Amino acid sequence: MSQVSDVAETENQAEAIAKAKAADSEVEPVSRVLVLYTGGTIGMKSNPNGVYEPKENYLLNELKKLPMFHDKEYADSQNFDNEDTLAMPYHRGKRILYLVKEYVPLLDSSNMMMKDWAHIATDISDHYTEYDGFVVLHGTDTMAYTASALSFMCENLGKPIILTGSQIPIFEVRSDGRDNFLSALIIAGQYCIPEVLLCFDNKILRGNRSIKYDAGSLSAFVSPNLPPIVSLEIRITVDWPAIFRGGETEKFQVFTRMCENVGLIRLFPGITSQTVRGFLRPPMQGVILQTYGAGNAPDNRPDLHQVFKEASNIGVIIINISQCPRGNVSTSYATGKALMDCGILCGGDMTTEAALTKLSYILGKEEWDIDKKRKMMTRNLRGEMTVVRNETISIMDFELIDSVAKCLSISSTEEVNKLRDALYPNLTCAAAMAGDVQALQKLKESGADFSLPNQDGRTALHVACREGHYPVVQYLLHNGVSVHAKDHQGLTPLMDAINGKHENVITLLVKTGSVVTLHTVNQAIELCRAAALEEMDTLQAWKAAGVDFNVADYDKRTPLHVAVACLKLKAVEFLLDSGACWRVQDIFGNSAESFASDKGYTEVLELIAKAKTAAR
Repeated sequence: MSQVSDVAETENQAEAIAKAKAADSEVEPVSRVLVLYTGGTIGMKSNPNGVYEPKENYLLNELKKLPMFHDKEYADSQNFDNEDTLAMPYHRGKRILYLVKEYVPLLDSSNMMMKDWAHIATDISDHYTEYDGFVVLHGTDTMAYTASALSFMCENLGKPIILTGSQIPIFEVRSDGRDNFLSALIIAGQYCIPEVLLCFDNKILRGNRSIKYDAGSLSAFVSPNLPPIVSLEIRITVDWPAIFRGGETEKFQVFTRMCENVGLIRLFPGITSQTVRGFLRPPMQGVILQTYGAGNAPDNRPDLHQVFKEASNIGVIIINISQCPRGNVSTSYATGKALMDCGILCGGDMTTEAALTKLSYILGKEEWDIDKKRKMMTRNLRGEMTVVRNETISIMDFELIDSVAKCLSISSTEEVNKLRDALYPNLTCAAAMAGDVQALQKLKESGADFSLPNQDGRTALHVACREGHYPVVQYLLHNGVSVHAKDHQGLTPLMDAINGKHENVITLLVKTGSVVTLHTVNQAIELCRAAALEEMDTLQAWKAAGVDFNVADYDKRTPLHVAVACLKLKAVEFLLDSGACWRVQDIFGNSAESFASDKGYTEVLELIAKAKTAAR
């Protein structure tokens, strides 16, 4: 009789959980963004003398007064864990919640040093799993250096990091700061672009391709050798094929041991070999050589060549980049080839900021020998340089799209591109569902972008994970598809793998840096359901994903509570072996142990006693 009533009670609770889950599904989707306010003009206040100066605790309080940055009515209706959480107005089917972390002291960007880059990178790492994107408010003078440095320091990046600032403080009557900050928040919160970016004047630039070009204009930054990644006009246009994807299957991490023994030499007519020799002496380990035009230097200066050779022979890495903002280094001229013969490496079309920070990053890798460091300097690590390939593009690469376009009588480039964007996501998802790597390879050759979502917001990786096609998952990860991409229900590929109960896929995704993003209450609901039905493969899948089995539902009941109440001994044993605590109490003050004791479930009590012994 007692067990029958227990089952009835469990069924009632399951019905209540289902209702609560349905209510929870009606809550509008949100993205979370962490804002690191390091300083800069954007948050400054004008003093009585009319001079801009930083002021602690000023930015956050003022942002709360601006409706476009903070929906006070919505915030007041919510019970945020942190009272300083700000909520943007509902936009494009999602609301962005963001938290501003203000640095103390606030820094003028001219005072930025490598330790400050490490501080920013470490803060991002510490909160990486908690947020969907990151915005760094920064002064404009050295913003391009910081953006370039972070692009190398943030290894295996799967989420957007956007640096922005302004020429005029955000709270002035006339300011570029409002648009810059709003644009950065929107892109960080609504677009899964796994790069370090720079936002200025309605454009999103790749961070390590950017330079500060104009000190007196609101269009202060340009990307000389790469078009903007995103254009924010009446419509937001993302150049998805241009996004750099590393294709690594490792977790996100930051590298902060940047080498400080690096420098810049700018050639000028008549520069003496004594000046260059003095600059290249120890402890100098790496130098960026800014040469003329397409990477040229005098070829009638054997004294200079000898100095360069001597430095290269003792392990100093020298990179040749152009003094021109636009264009790349070439060895077509004899004056450029002479430098290569001295052991100087070609820097392609890297900006000065990117070349210097990349050199600092690579020289900091103490585990690499000098040959590997030299090799890595010429490799495109984060999209910082254009890789020139010898092969030509065949017209057959576009055979599929062109054939469909002809059938539909489409001729304009814009219409063909729209057709491409509509077709490819569904074709890649179909190939992923079939587990057909060869089909994916052909689609890639014809121009497919595997990261583009279909009409449900699902990428090919979502589909492959749901079906459990491990080789396809590997292939897509190696081709840069992000494990953090969310579909229209806010679910990542990891949730598809969990729902499909594919442990090998789950393990690979977790290794790549994926984490369960489902709210803890919803996690508990799913786990409690699996425990009640004793679905061991489901519980094992959640365990592989690294879930905490002590999460609780709306009644503070853990999966162990439910497994005990339903007398599911296999589930009870599994949960106890997986770290579930028998002492956790629900809202009625009952623990799993006390419930089993009250009901006389001796087998359950024996399992708990065994777990107690193992825990000692």
